[in-house]
Amino acid sequence: MDKILQMLELQQQLNDATNGLGWEDGITKNGKPIDWKRCTYLECAELIESYPWKHWKNIDARPDYANIKIEAVDIWHFIMSQGLEDYKRGDLGSIETLAKNINDLANYSDFSGELKEHFKDYYEQIAVVEVLMKTLFCEGTTEKLMAAFIDVAMQSGLNLDTLYTLYVGKNILNQFRQDHGYKEGTYIKIWNGEEDNVTMQKVLEENENVKPNELYKALEAAYPKG
Repeated sequence: MDKILQMLELQQQLNDATNGLGWEDGITKNGKPIDWKRCTYLECAELIESYPWKHWKNIDARPDYANIKIEAVDIWHFIMSQGLEDYKRGDLGSIETLAKNINDLANYSDFSGELKEHFKDYYEQIAVVEVLMKTLFCEGTTEKLMAAFIDVAMQSGLNLDTLYTLYVGKNILNQFRQDHGYKEGTYIKIWNGEEDNVTMQKVLEENENVKPNELYKALEAAYPKG
């Protein structure tokens, strides 16, 4: 199974359902402009906030790597959406072509292998995230953007398999949010004192082979009533 292709297809389906067919033209079915680059750099900022980079606050704190992984997955949603839009609007090829081009990236073989421990300190890791942000605005091609993301993912403690598992989990959570009032502002994000992301991760930890429909049912059961 080509996990990159699977994730791209899931993202296409999610965007079609959430934003309406033709979202690649930059407008949702509700008439709201779409800016994937803005989405991406704001998620990058949230990832950076998971590091104790501030010299004036909590100087002995440690990076929150559990949240860093989640933020990386959130970035991946938007990076894929940007790639899908680029390929559609630029007539660069099909989803299959985009998947193949990602599989052919120079750093993909490391990413698709076993998890490796990375020894950069967290200031160096932040710099890698900032390279992604720079690439987003200044360095052109979709492929360069994908390669920059892979670097961020690997240093965040993710490889292809773990990214895939968390992505599918977050994809289902995003569907669940949309079905329960996220756009309308009525969705409850804190469940028993914790963000819904935490509940989703716990379900995946308890059963890494959980099927998407089973995960959705588990979220339904855990969602605060009333």
